[in-house]
Amino acid sequence: MQAAMQAVLEARNTLGEGITWCDRAQALYWTDIHASTLWRYTPSSGETKQWHLPERLASFALCEADGWLLLALASRLAFFRLEDGALHTLHEVEPQLPTRCNDGACDRRGRFVFGTLHEPADGGAKQPIAGFWRLHADLTLEKLPLEGVAISNSLAFSPDGRTLYYCDSLARTIRCCDYGDTLGDTRLFADLRDTAGEPDGSCVDADGGLWNAQWGLGRVVRYRTDGSVDRILPLDARQPTRPAFGGTALDTLYVTSARDGLDDTSLASEPLAGALFASQVGLHGLPEPRFAGRPPVGDTP
Repeated sequence: MQAAMQAVLEARNTLGEGITWCDRAQALYWTDIHASTLWRYTPSSGETKQWHLPERLASFALCEADGWLLLALASRLAFFRLEDGALHTLHEVEPQLPTRCNDGACDRRGRFVFGTLHEPADGGAKQPIAGFWRLHADLTLEKLPLEGVAISNSLAFSPDGRTLYYCDSLARTIRCCDYGDTLGDTRLFADLRDTAGEPDGSCVDADGGLWNAQWGLGRVVRYRTDGSVDRILPLDARQPTRPAFGGTALDTLYVTSARDGLDDTSLASEPLAGALFASQVGLHGLPEPRFAGRPPVGDTP
């Protein structure tokens, strides 16, 4: 089964990422990383709002505390209050390495799991020196015992929370492992090495299928739990970045995309690069887990 996705908002994001549906606001949040901007889009009204941040926003999580997000900024984790833009830094991340934060998602217990990517100072090739981390509800930060990566991506959890999916985009494979307080051995889940694209962000539906945006290939692929391909959804942007289920019934698949690295000729032939796309896919998503940690005492709006 194949069904093309349609552009619902021509956001012209340089690097749209991190898309997440908030059931309380009935709205989508995402980031344009290179523009250091958080976006919100309300499908029922078409209204958009933007927050400009002091550094690049790589990913984020909804919080149990109303009015707050947990941000993975380029260099640090911070609580962010939507009402007035207040930022409360929690941790610097890998300050000794030439890396920045990248993809992230909450597990089913409300812990934020995220990865980093290598940003070589000389602009050379990225190396697998970045890592994966977990922020607990008590705000302690733990490095996860996973192999080093150059570009962390595809972080998602099975419906029962017992499987973690992740990837190094440059390795062009998606891997998984048994997940809990400890992690099991990693194993290959999906292999893109025979393509010209890379796995980017992912989400999981209520039936356990993994939906992966594939950079350079202009498509989102649904994988069954055994790693076999179930369906492919093309879209009119060669650089999709991350999918998420949204809508009142969580039955609409939304996907962010990017214009990053495209020259004027490419952009002229690909005018929807950087847009927000959507499609009815006949399946339902899961409510987005919220970070269980609390913002600083006295700062709750």
